[in-house]
Amino acid sequence: MAMTWVAVAAFVLVGILTEFVRRLAVRLALTDRPGMRKSHERPTPYLGGVVIAVGVIVPTVAALSGAEAHLRILLVAATAVALLGLVDDLRPLSPYPRLAVEGVAAAAVVGAGGHVKIFGNWLDYVLPALWIVVITNSFNLLDNMDGAAAGVACVTGASLALPATMVGQRGVSVLLVALACGCAGFLPHNWTPARIFMGDAGSLFIGFVISASALFVFARSDDTGVAGPLMVTFVATVDTCVVLVSRHRAGRPLMLGGTDHVSHRLRRLGLSTGQVALALSGAAAVTCLAVLPVLWDWVPAPVPLAVATGLGGVFVWLLLKVPVYAKHDERLRTT
Repeated sequence: MAMTWVAVAAFVLVGILTEFVRRLAVRLALTDRPGMRKSHERPTPYLGGVVIAVGVIVPTVAALSGAEAHLRILLVAATAVALLGLVDDLRPLSPYPRLAVEGVAAAAVVGAGGHVKIFGNWLDYVLPALWIVVITNSFNLLDNMDGAAAGVACVTGASLALPATMVGQRGVSVLLVALACGCAGFLPHNWTPARIFMGDAGSLFIGFVISASALFVFARSDDTGVAGPLMVTFVATVDTCVVLVSRHRAGRPLMLGGTDHVSHRLRRLGLSTGQVALALSGAAAVTCLAVLPVLWDWVPAPVPLAVATGLGGVFVWLLLKVPVYAKHDERLRTT
């Protein structure tokens, strides 16, 4: 019953409040303006992520007032990351304070039990914290086209909630359902042509919740501790790999913003903006659900992990062949 209530509350809260925040952002001139390094064509307000964070956290806290300590820590850390993103939306920060806050939030999650059991030493704690930071920023990078990040987050949250329930992480499951439904409530406003963007407050919050939740869900054994988190973040990971490799090969700054993501390459191959969002969401659904046979002990974890890694490598190789850089780029933007 709590799960249903949280799902409905998150969907309705985000769906209704997004329009109010959109009008407020327009009134305050908090808009993302078109540019050479951006794919949208008109000024668009970008505070939608604040609504997503509120619409997810408030129902979850209300439904789980007596939640376990690790879930309370996760919610506090996610809130801190969302606030960090809001500050960055209002006044862009340098990478160092961003990474510092994300690192502290990730360390709190790891200290609360979100770590792996592979090496038997300090690496079991350090690597998960670094991974949370990487995936948090990977979802930030993924938010580059109408409906892309929200669609992937909606599918991932819903898909990850099932294994969370299976391993007894009920509180995390409720949080993931709230995330999925909150993003579903945001999608009508963010679907092409988007009337509002989520901004860093939303993309960082989503990436943090998904990566931290995945560690709590899959940290029960050596095999799933590696396979599970990597597979449920497959789309964001591939996108980050494509961007970093292509920018390195082109001799461009790694933190340079641009239309060189997976979504932009799929557009160049002929897909519409809506089709790109659906394709990325579909890929996320497949890789997330592929974890279930591992949890049911139908197949050993290395099998789907090896398949996903191989396919990921092939996708990166193929997507790198799609031309995205002009010969002369004069207008550059730091993300």
